[in-house]
Amino acid sequence: MNLSLLQPALGSVKDRKRIGRGTGSGRGGTSTRGHKGAKSRSGYSSKIGFEGGQMPLQRRVPKFGFKNFNRVEYSPINIDVISSLANSLQVNVVDLEFFKAHGLISKNDKVKVLGRGEINNPIEIHAHAFSKSASELIEKAGGKIVLI
Repeated sequence: MNLSLLQPALGSVKDRKRIGRGTGSGRGGTSTRGHKGAKSRSGYSSKIGFEGGQMPLQRRVPKFGFKNFNRVEYSPINIDVISSLANSLQVNVVDLEFFKAHGLISKNDKVKVLGRGEINNPIEIHAHAFSKSASELIEKAGGKIVLI
């Protein structure tokens, strides 16, 4: 074996197309671009959504709806998740730092506690919002709700 003897496998390397080198090459004349039209010209780049002059889709379809910029988005966390974590870690107070530390929310999320599942031991839960069922379950178990 010698580095000077290395070469690619047969058929794996192809010659590049040499375009626009005279009619004898088979790729002269129009240089594989066809006849006339915008695509045959140099410097052509199609605009996004351009459909050859036909009314583009984004202008054919009507506008509808709106985004309410005052909407408050909450990250939902169910009671069964909170109670299982609190039981396994022997914790009585669950706040935003607890949620962040265990990957339930990210940095600037607002939390809403929802009522799926059951809670057995009294836990103090800090959150931005609570559903009716969640607050009933927490208070029934002897826990405490703290709105942030």
